[in-house]
Amino acid sequence: MDWQRVRRWLRAYLRDTRVLLGQFRGTLLTFGTLLFLGTLALRFTYSSGQPLGWGEAFHITFKLMFFETVAEYPDHLVAQVIFVLWPVLGLFLVVNGVVRFGTAFFNRQERREAWQVAVASTYREHIVVCGLGKVGYRVTLQLLRMQHEVVGIERDPDGIFLDRLRAEGVPILVGDARRSDLLEKAGVRVASAVVACTEDDLTNLEIALEARELNPGVKIVMRMFDEQLAERVRKGFGIHTAFSTSALAAPAFAAAATRAAVEHSLYVDDVLLNVSRVTVAPGSPLVGKRVGEVEQELDLSIILHRGPEGVDLHPTADLTLQEGDQIVVFATLEALTCLNQMNVGEEECASPGRGLKGLLLGLRRRRHDR
Repeated sequence: MDWQRVRRWLRAYLRDTRVLLGQFRGTLLTFGTLLFLGTLALRFTYSSGQPLGWGEAFHITFKLMFFETVAEYPDHLVAQVIFVLWPVLGLFLVVNGVVRFGTAFFNRQERREAWQVAVASTYREHIVVCGLGKVGYRVTLQLLRMQHEVVGIERDPDGIFLDRLRAEGVPILVGDARRSDLLEKAGVRVASAVVACTEDDLTNLEIALEARELNPGVKIVMRMFDEQLAERVRKGFGIHTAFSTSALAAPAFAAAATRAAVEHSLYVDDVLLNVSRVTVAPGSPLVGKRVGEVEQELDLSIILHRGPEGVDLHPTADLTLQEGDQIVVFATLEALTCLNQMNVGEEECASPGRGLKGLLLGLRRRRHDR
């Protein structure tokens, strides 16, 4: 059993109950007062041969509040007033508040938004994702896979991904994430990071600035289409990370247009580097080669090896490749082309241009110069 989830649910339940009690405080207080006064009056004025006990008096009063009676009409004037007036007062109270309170108390799902706020209030050091469209949905799923706790904010109550994320246990607040009160309900003051990934650059910037005002130390990650604007935001507003979606997507599209089987692409120091998975083919020249040899010859880095013994995230240089082994490499497109040619027995080629080692050497020199 996930005790952390149970404790969170209990804290949310108690918090939501306090909110409910505050909303219906007047109705519940009046209802309780009428019950007490009616019980007290009937205890000492109602007579049916013998005085009523406290339990009987309470039972009769409670029934009267709901237009029911289990006792004969009394002779005493005070008791008669209770029998006549209490059902009328109870009718207004019951219709106006008590039934609504009971329904809200026992059926929290009908108060979805309030319940989501209650759950969100129990989070600490979580990540707030603003904008749960296609990008926000994927970001949230990835964060959940990385075991991070997430609270979402989405403007569209009919968003196609909301139910899926709620099924994953993500509390979602519906509204404009630029509103400071909504960000506060999402727990930005105690959050570790805020991800602004709506489809509008200026909206994302407003969200980031509002979040920074509530929590100056929170990490901000922004989605922006304009690469130049993203760079200006980074420098001018002190935002930790501002990503241009077009800049992130362009390398992947460019790599996908080639014949290389590229899974991920990114620019590092103006060099396009790619992650690709290669399976060692039967009779391939790669069979019998050591990892270090392949890295040296083709100027690439092997970052994962899957063989009969399982997955190795840090394959050693002397590991020998066998037929059917899978390797994940980090390399330029030229190096990937050479690797694929070598794997199928085509003429070997040298990896041209500025490879991975050249990139690393350049970065080291730059750090040294600083």
